[in-house]
Amino acid sequence: MGCRTRASSDGLLRVVAVDGVLVPDPRRRLPGRGAWLHPDLECLGRAERRSAFSRALRVPGSLDVSEVRSHLQPTGARETLVPVRHEGKVDPS
Repeated sequence: MGCRTRASSDGLLRVVAVDGVLVPDPRRRLPGRGAWLHPDLECLGRAERRSAFSRALRVPGSLDVSEVRSHLQPTGARETLVPVRHEGKVDPS
């Protein structure tokens, strides 16, 4: 959708519109018209700028892509981990 390059469906993520929200469908089981997207944040951004989802899914207006964006973010970026310091009872001398 975003980069307009062809690829096999194995390497693409299906997305559907549910109540004005764009929802990822990795199992490809949700009902309704679907659109295919490379699982890449850059491709998502391009499709969003071009309003490609509304046209492809035949939905009037814009769609909220926050669920797809959170699905595509790397695992480490989803939660911020704070390092825990364990201070033991070790004599520093």
